[in-house]
Amino acid sequence: MAISSSPLISPLHININTSLTSSSPPPPPYFPLFNSRRLSSLILFSSNRAGLTSKDKKVLVERYGLDPNELLLSEPKTKSSRRRKEVEKTGSGMNKPEVEEAKPPRTTHKLLQVLGGKARRKKLLSPKGMDVRPMMEVVKGAAFGILQAAGGRPASLRPGRWLDLYSGTGSVGIEAMSRGCSEVHFVEMDPWIVSNVLRPNLEWTGFLDVSYIHTVRVENFIQRAEQFAGRDGPFDYISITPPYTEVDYGVLMNQISRSAVVGEDTFILVEYALRTDMLDSCGFLVKITDRRFGRTHLAIYGPKWAQKKKKSV
Repeated sequence: MAISSSPLISPLHININTSLTSSSPPPPPYFPLFNSRRLSSLILFSSNRAGLTSKDKKVLVERYGLDPNELLLSEPKTKSSRRRKEVEKTGSGMNKPEVEEAKPPRTTHKLLQVLGGKARRKKLLSPKGMDVRPMMEVVKGAAFGILQAAGGRPASLRPGRWLDLYSGTGSVGIEAMSRGCSEVHFVEMDPWIVSNVLRPNLEWTGFLDVSYIHTVRVENFIQRAEQFAGRDGPFDYISITPPYTEVDYGVLMNQISRSAVVGEDTFILVEYALRTDMLDSCGFLVKITDRRFGRTHLAIYGPKWAQKKKKSV
């Protein structure tokens, strides 16, 4: 039933020709902001939930003689719009895939060299960065001098088999073959190091044919030494140059001393960090020497007869 069809005058003095019915709500009131020439924005709001359409807003602004393109039309923010902006800002509530930063390509350089023997002065590859920490040349030179003296042959090593654990660049095992060892088993778990550093170094020095590369963890190799190294018995020399912070030396040395890789005449060379407690013996082997090179320590274990021979020398 129509209540009225006469024109109504709004508070803004605008004629609104609308037929009001009992089923439609009264028109939303509009409140003007005076001195509009000094305002940079016009705020329009309504108690009706549906609000004003953009077309209605434009008509209203134009009736006031203002340019709708120069005004900022804003409405009270609802909870849903605030929540949507928070989600967009913080990312909460959305499962965005994590983008990993691309790692720079691994590269190599030639900073190491063979110190003695038939491959003397040949340069060796090593990876740039801190992925692999080769034994310092001053430590390597001292270690082989001690081993040669303890073995009774100051000019070279006694012929034998060498096991290079945590071999990395292979510089220790290559030094051993250059000074007289018959074969070396290299244990290195990083395939990239094996393909791009260790194998090229063996090819360059000419020792690839008498080398055996095992791309496994050291712990696994020690547990299955007979499977990996054959049935030739214990090794004559073992070098242990692990990453300092990733190894429990007590557990590692105990595992090695109980394994099939160690014999009564084996020499074990261990490089370890400062403030690391090393035992005076490794199974039935005794500590021959323990020297310090800055923050690096070098311990050598061997048979008792080698200790006596070293003292006599």
